[in-house]
Amino acid sequence: MATKFSAKRPLTDAEEAEIQKAIASDPDAPEATDEQLAKGRPFREALPDLAASIDRAKRGRPRIDKPRQHVSLRLDPDVIDHYKATGKGWQSRMNDDLRKAAGL
Repeated sequence: MATKFSAKRPLTDAEEAEIQKAIASDPDAPEATDEQLAKGRPFREALPDLAASIDRAKRGRPRIDKPRQHVSLRLDPDVIDHYKATGKGWQSRMNDDLRKAAGL
């Protein structure tokens, strides 16, 4: 389907009028009247139960009390190769070994 209008250039007055005419003639999406707009209410006021359920629904992983911290650390390549050779989860295993070495 070829596009008639391009976002790469401004619309001419004739093109804008044509678009507005098409919008006005759409029976599925009539323009709201001033009376309808005056009756409008904010979402949280109009549907408080739905708004509350959205607020309660927390997404993603639950927060933890002591999240791990990102650090930059230079290690010898053979140490890194040793841990990477153990497969997936090598960073957690390295963390566990460091905890043991620190006596934690």
